[in-house]
Amino acid sequence: MTTSPLLDATGVAKNYGAVAALRNASLSVLPGEVHALMGANGAGKSTLVKILTGAIQANAGRFLIRGEARDIRSPAAARRAGLLPVYQEPSLIPDLDVLSNLRLTGTPVEPFRAWVRELGIADLDLRDTARDIPLAVLRVLDLARALAVEPDVLLLDEMTAALPANLAEKVLEVVRRQGDAGRAVIFISHRFVEISALCDRATVLRDGETVGVVDIVPGVEEKIVELMLGTRIVKTHVAARGAAEKAAPAPARPRIAVKNLRVGTKLNDVSFDLRDGEVAGVVALEGQGQDELFAALAGSIRPSGGTIEVDGQQAKFAHPIDAIRAGIAYVPGDRSEALAMQRSVRENIALPFSAALRNWGPINMRKERDTVLGAIKRLQIDTRAQGEVQRLSGGNQQKVTIARWIAADARTILCFDPTRGIDVGTKQEIYKLLRELAGHGKSVLFYTSELEEVQRVCDRVIVIFGGRLVDIFPVEEADEPALMRAAYGLPRGAKADVGILAAPNASEPGATP
Repeated sequence: MTTSPLLDATGVAKNYGAVAALRNASLSVLPGEVHALMGANGAGKSTLVKILTGAIQANAGRFLIRGEARDIRSPAAARRAGLLPVYQEPSLIPDLDVLSNLRLTGTPVEPFRAWVRELGIADLDLRDTARDIPLAVLRVLDLARALAVEPDVLLLDEMTAALPANLAEKVLEVVRRQGDAGRAVIFISHRFVEISALCDRATVLRDGETVGVVDIVPGVEEKIVELMLGTRIVKTHVAARGAAEKAAPAPARPRIAVKNLRVGTKLNDVSFDLRDGEVAGVVALEGQGQDELFAALAGSIRPSGGTIEVDGQQAKFAHPIDAIRAGIAYVPGDRSEALAMQRSVRENIALPFSAALRNWGPINMRKERDTVLGAIKRLQIDTRAQGEVQRLSGGNQQKVTIARWIAADARTILCFDPTRGIDVGTKQEIYKLLRELAGHGKSVLFYTSELEEVQRVCDRVIVIFGGRLVDIFPVEEADEPALMRAAYGLPRGAKADVGILAAPNASEPGATP
């Protein structure tokens, strides 16, 4: 294998206003190499891939392809430079047949057919409309379309995530042969098993920067986890909680019992209980089925199998209103999903109990005002711009979302990344509020993309990987290395030493400063 990179990106930075998605990222891929791109949620992987494939433009950075400087300002420019992506979501236009999709991108038909057969799809009809083709087959067609034009660098983002075992095996065989043929593959996956079997090296991103490059050798998983986490205390202790923050005694019967829940191909055979008086944390990397779990519990989508029981009775939610009537409320990370942005704080908080059909008629303004003011006071919402919710800060908008369900006296709150994009002070207030709700006998299911939040808020941890529940353990055992290992499908245990994970050292084999 030559030491001259096929792709060499250095000093890549991308800002969205004051937010730095990438600070100083680099990626060097050799000919004939399958190179893993790794990092925790929010590390910058997707941003770097979009820059390399021309979907977005970097604010800074130098890009060399076969030693020649390139300016990648569009997907067409990336394609001409020999870089082709296969993203997580299918890229075929749903209302066109397969042949029309191939014509749009100038993909040669016969090489495409050959790759489709090679990847295990024997009976494809090019006249089939894309929307009528199963998701797993669409992923394979996207890969075949990319392979048909023989790119120098193929970028695969969670390529096997939606594939059954037989197709996943075919894909991995083909990817490995691409490396053997002298081409390069950048491989993004949350499956350490795939990375260990397929990849030669891995670049690790943390907080928008490249923090290490490691050779894939037996036992490298621990090193990668350390690079992802940075300088952290391996063993931490759960902060002592005040009396108001402690969970209420666990009742004998669960508030919600999820049994063998299945949602399409994204969620499979998931079972767990959620009890009154607890905050249960859900830990999962991107696209592991947590979205579908919360959507099913909130009534936004219907499960394709399994059951949801509420207070011991089987529940069937055909619409979010059915979940709300059962006392289950959903707080999304994206406030715009939940709030009427051009309406007032009062109207947004009062919406659940004033919009019910049984309440139609004259509104009891005094009762509504007292209820809303009570929720505002409890959450310390800054209402100086209360005329329109869109004028509030992101943190205060999220407080309004939570206040709505406190005012409606919901018994169970589903919080999906509720602290995303809000300031540290407001985060602390939300942590305290969720603990208080548990202390008053409410139940909370809490998904977060920030692992350190788990110990601040939760009593138990539910880990989902590949659409399946792979572990449940108490928060006392939930230090960040344990959570990261579990989220990547690795068994718990391993390191028990107390100490600090060092940042990468240039003198260590396989690491770059």
